[in-house]
Amino acid sequence: MTSPAPPLPLAGRYQLLDRIGSGAMGSVWRATDLRTGETVAAKVLGAHDSAMLLRFVREQSLRIRHPHVLAPTGWAADDHRVVLGMDLVRGGSLDDLLAETGPLPTSYAVLLLDQLLQALAAVHAAGVVHRDVKPANLLLEPTGDGAPFLRLGDFGVAVPVEDVRLTRGPAAIGTDGYMAPEQVGGAAPDPRQDVYAAGVVAVQLLTGRPPRVGHPSLVPEGPLRPLLGAMTHSDPAVRTPSAAAALERLRRLDVPGDGPWPWVPDRLGEPTPARGRDRAAVALVAALVVVVVALAAYLLATAH
Repeated sequence: MTSPAPPLPLAGRYQLLDRIGSGAMGSVWRATDLRTGETVAAKVLGAHDSAMLLRFVREQSLRIRHPHVLAPTGWAADDHRVVLGMDLVRGGSLDDLLAETGPLPTSYAVLLLDQLLQALAAVHAAGVVHRDVKPANLLLEPTGDGAPFLRLGDFGVAVPVEDVRLTRGPAAIGTDGYMAPEQVGGAAPDPRQDVYAAGVVAVQLLTGRPPRVGHPSLVPEGPLRPLLGAMTHSDPAVRTPSAAAALERLRRLDVPGDGPWPWVPDRLGEPTPARGRDRAAVALVAALVVVVVALAAYLLATAH
């Protein structure tokens, strides 16, 4: 009995290998980019309305190049499906690590915060606000018990600061607990909101406890307390003004070494062949490519 033929490459470019995750916008697969020969992560757009398509177009249009930013590297589409390609990060998320270890050593948390602030400084310098900084969107390379290497990902709700067309609406955009008070109140996107979220994440790294909705994060005692208190101030006018300013202040702190550091494993291992049901699910992924292309053209035309 012969084995079934592998599925055709998605949009003629991405050969899916195995599913490694899922989210609000669709499924995430390990795939081979036939254009480059590299193994990548491929986000396959699910069947959503035009608002979700707009988010997809917004995310795929980002081209921020920085070691700690996981921005899209390419995309492709055909009559039935659209897919977004990006680097494959194999160490899971910071959410996974915290679930396993609880509070992290201060020296380890400082390195993670340093890398997150580097990423946000690059994103903000490109005129973009992420709006959803949280442990689930912070991915880790598998570094074992060595120094961590963080990647800021999931730009599905990120917006250009100056693009008011994408920021209007009565509902707050972000994740409860990590949103700054003014963000919860529907204020226009501002880089200081990402600074607030980064501070909340840092508190969670030190305490192991996720933020409570409606309650400010209680910064623990220690060398980071003044900085994290300033980053999570409820008044944006008093809050640390930028990720770059927070990074500069962080690097002036005297943080003694401690440990032991946690282990970040390769959580993906070798790919397992896509099963028939998974191939069928991919075959049913519906996307209005004409709408995607039109929206992309509209965004590009109005951005100038």
